[in-house]
Amino acid sequence: MSGGKPHIIVFANEKGGSGKSTTAVHTAVALAVSGHKVAAIDLDTRQKTLARYLENREATMRRRNLALAMPKYSVLSLMTEAGIDQEIARMGFGQDFVIIDTPGRDDPVARAAIARADTIVTPINDSFVDLDLIGQVDAETFKVKKPSFYAELIWDLRKVRAQADNATVDWVILRNRLQHLDAHNMRRVGAALGELSKRVGFRTVPGLSERVIYRELFPKGLTLLDKGDLGGFSVSHVAARQELREMISAFALPTQDAAQRELALA
Repeated sequence: MSGGKPHIIVFANEKGGSGKSTTAVHTAVALAVSGHKVAAIDLDTRQKTLARYLENREATMRRRNLALAMPKYSVLSLMTEAGIDQEIARMGFGQDFVIIDTPGRDDPVARAAIARADTIVTPINDSFVDLDLIGQVDAETFKVKKPSFYAELIWDLRKVRAQADNATVDWVILRNRLQHLDAHNMRRVGAALGELSKRVGFRTVPGLSERVIYRELFPKGLTLLDKGDLGGFSVSHVAARQELREMISAFALPTQDAAQRELALA
């Protein structure tokens, strides 16, 4: 795929705690594992979760003398619209994908990154608290009253991109940290998302469940696709890996067919 313009995937959500950076890292590594050239840019210059995760991965590779699939990565230094353009050009040269992780707050540079995206991924926890970022619901019926400010923001930024180069931008709402304890609430959230998707134009896909393993992997910078280096591999690990594979597939990215098959077998 490399040689042309890289496909830009922006992970964006103004609320923290949605698993955004964890999902971005796992996506970047999964694409690298499947043979693609991947660059990752961290726009959160304060927390730097994506960059810290990949720094930990490099340290583990050195310490254990491992050869793991490794995206190249950077933290944006020039926090301007020109700066994000320069970094995308620098990091994206010769790459198949550029993954951009935005901070969990309103940020003008994050908005500029979203306006340059080919795929926007907004992870949310499966609750009405997080749903409120996208749409407001009636307190009694749980029916959608209107899209919220963030949905309107994304709508406007997608129009900017379309006017710039006639590109169609795919917006994916990722239902992260799904649990099976309150199925009634899940159905209500799902129904509201389905109604909103028709108004605003996004797709909803299942993301990563609430599992301790995701928090435990961070210090070593490993992912669920590094099964040979994780130590004991439980049934929960197998289920989590399957979630990850299904999530990447649901993104419907322009991956190489052979590489996609390789990821499915990983």
